[in-house]
Amino acid sequence: MTVTASAAATQAQPYRWRWAALFVILAAEVMDLLDALVTTIAAPTIQRELGGSGSLVQWLSAGYTLAMAVGLITGGRLGDLYGRKRMFVIGALGFTAASLLCGVAASPEMLIGSRVLQGLFGAVMIPQGLGLIKEMFPPQELGKAFGMFGPVMTISSVGGPVLAGWLVDADFFGTGWRMIFLINLPIGLAAALAAMRFLPEHRLSGATKLDLVGVALVSVAAFLMIFPLIQGRELGWPAWTFVSMAASVAVFAVFGRYESRRARSGRDPLVTPGLFRKRAFTGGLVAGLAFFSGMMGLGLVFGLYTQLGLGFTPLQAGLTGLPQAIGGVLGFGLAMAGLQEKLGRGLLQIGTVVMAAGAAVLALTIHLAGLDVSGWQLAPGLALVGVGMGLTMAPFFDIVLAGVEPHESGSASGTLTAVQQLGGALGSAVLGTLFFNLLANEWSFGSSMQVTVWVEVGLLGLTFALSYLLPRRARPEQPGH
Repeated sequence: MTVTASAAATQAQPYRWRWAALFVILAAEVMDLLDALVTTIAAPTIQRELGGSGSLVQWLSAGYTLAMAVGLITGGRLGDLYGRKRMFVIGALGFTAASLLCGVAASPEMLIGSRVLQGLFGAVMIPQGLGLIKEMFPPQELGKAFGMFGPVMTISSVGGPVLAGWLVDADFFGTGWRMIFLINLPIGLAAALAAMRFLPEHRLSGATKLDLVGVALVSVAAFLMIFPLIQGRELGWPAWTFVSMAASVAVFAVFGRYESRRARSGRDPLVTPGLFRKRAFTGGLVAGLAFFSGMMGLGLVFGLYTQLGLGFTPLQAGLTGLPQAIGGVLGFGLAMAGLQEKLGRGLLQIGTVVMAAGAAVLALTIHLAGLDVSGWQLAPGLALVGVGMGLTMAPFFDIVLAGVEPHESGSASGTLTAVQQLGGALGSAVLGTLFFNLLANEWSFGSSMQVTVWVEVGLLGLTFALSYLLPRRARPEQPGH
């Protein structure tokens, strides 16, 4: 497989152009990260002003992450086929247009559909940037380039909910919650224009065609699982919801068989079937699904609890979650300071234990303080949750991908990232449905939140148990590790 613009030629660009291109890519990452977080704070206000049932709150998050999960599987391949620069610009412009549609949405259905469009265009945009970085920077500068992502992701995770709360409360030009989407317009347009100027052309001349049947199968399977989990509660769990979930499992099985046949026939599969014969990788996928489901689901429910249960404003709710974000920064920093290389898999296990301990402290605080609980009282538990989250996430991807062969790394990385997003959609569906179901059965907000937290502790326990299937080190030094 050859490259139309060779890596050597791409890396020969002026130094300042490479770094300008990197900042364009980082701007796209910021848009994606912010839009994944802002609705956890703004959702109660959106529901109150736009209408819609409790499922609207769940779909605002699940629609975006589900579309992103499905799209990421093929997003990188589109860049190989049609050029990374071209697909990045299309993704950025599409994401910006979808943000505008979110900002002017006149109904819950229009808003959810626009969120799905955001996720799909985000899945086109994000993989191109990561691929271009590998082409633009020589090996000695790659570490520095990828090192920029840590601070950007950290700042976005800290600032996203606070920014959302501030924009909703500030009500600029009477836009209210709509501004959390409209703010993407100048950022997205600037990123697209800068990409046209600074990003290099890059396309693989021998890239294979898209596996459209595989895309369709995995999309249908994911939708058949998520849709009944979100809508079933409001409809009284009719028989079709359970049929749909069973059909999802069947369609996933058909997808697996189809991919195997495609690989045997010499065509490039959407997901390399051999990956699932690796115990460590399969265990890592299930562990990731459990971990990210709990993490995203808890974030959604906590935003509802603080605003609907405690009566906090959106800005107060965003600030209440700040200790968790700061704890995440601290945990990630500790991991990067040498703990990751020293402890390997052990750091991931320590992280899940710390996170579970923080969740237990949070549940106990809510139980003891009731609805009079303050943000300061919630801070210790949230900070521990954040520290554990940072310690767990820092080594996760390297550990899971350690046993993957070099020729499988692209498919493995895409699959793992897609599972991360799918976990977000599943967590929003399951934990959100649990929370609303408890409230419907006349449980208090505090009791409903406590149950949700303990479910998260259970998911962390599952993550801890599955971690023993993973290699001890991200890069095993000898056989048997």
